[in-house]
Amino acid sequence: MLNNITEITDKLKHGQNLEHNEFVTLLNSNTAKLRNELAQSADHVRRLNFSNKVYIRGLIEFTNYCKNDCYYCGIRKSNSYATRYRLTKEDILSCCENGHELGFRTFVLQGGEDPYFNDDIMEDIISSIRKTYPDCAITLSIGERSYESYERLYKAGADRYLLREETANNNHYSTLHPDEMSFENRMKCLNDLKAIGYQVGCGFMVGSPYQTTDNIADDLMFIQSFRPHMVGIGPYITHQDTPFSDNNNGTLEDTLLIISILRLIEPKLLLPATTSLGTINPIGRELGIKAGANVIMPNLSPVNVRKKYMLYDNKICTGEESAECVNCTNTRMASIGYEVVTDRGDSPFI
Repeated sequence: MLNNITEITDKLKHGQNLEHNEFVTLLNSNTAKLRNELAQSADHVRRLNFSNKVYIRGLIEFTNYCKNDCYYCGIRKSNSYATRYRLTKEDILSCCENGHELGFRTFVLQGGEDPYFNDDIMEDIISSIRKTYPDCAITLSIGERSYESYERLYKAGADRYLLREETANNNHYSTLHPDEMSFENRMKCLNDLKAIGYQVGCGFMVGSPYQTTDNIADDLMFIQSFRPHMVGIGPYITHQDTPFSDNNNGTLEDTLLIISILRLIEPKLLLPATTSLGTINPIGRELGIKAGANVIMPNLSPVNVRKKYMLYDNKICTGEESAECVNCTNTRMASIGYEVVTDRGDSPFI
């Protein structure tokens, strides 16, 4: 195990696994010089595997009802100020039609854990998208379900599943979630998804309440061993109607460093530059791409519901039409030397 920062970065750049204390040392050494060094290495590795391609995913936020009461989340069930909505199957298919015309070949169905969308309803929606758009990938991000449910939705045509662990530390998990939610079940769900055959995404919030550098190192150790196809990380941002409304947000600097580390841990990772990154900094997503990310997720949801899907305060891109958002994304990525492509962008692992 190493403590010298140069030896640790050399080990990371050469594709060797790091130990927990080495991740801690790296995270505690977050300087502009280190970020630039690792971003350059991450960009080189990413270009070897993906050239200058940036994949776009069409995000459809189809329900903001949720049975859970996660303490950090703006759509938690106890938030009586949230204006709730559900999209119909026809609404969702309309979003897909719009997205397909704009060049999207991946649709991401994201929502709270809404009991209304049971297996029968979700199977019907997924199979309809699969039948109508056979050239597209379908990603789900709808939380914890049973093995049987995940398997049924996979057989209906879903390809990928995003389920952030939020933290790979049991004690930290308990500070972010109510007692009825368990760290063990979250990890079981991730393992179930992988066993079924999904392209699996995990991830965490950078700077979440009570998070320590040790906790982030736990997450990096988990990702290093779990080897997901995708990782979604972004800075934690508070929501005014949650118990954590007075907490500090995560930082751009920490998030960028971790993006570069993740790219070097797994060169073939599908790694989004998230909306939350763009929310805390006007060019946050561009900086995320330059640090090693290779996915952008423009919003295809109907404009009239976007402000209702507020996981955190001040979320960007809530008023743009889909075409406007895509044109803006293309221009912004081109300005930093990257090309937005319209293929499915499947994981190289499969």
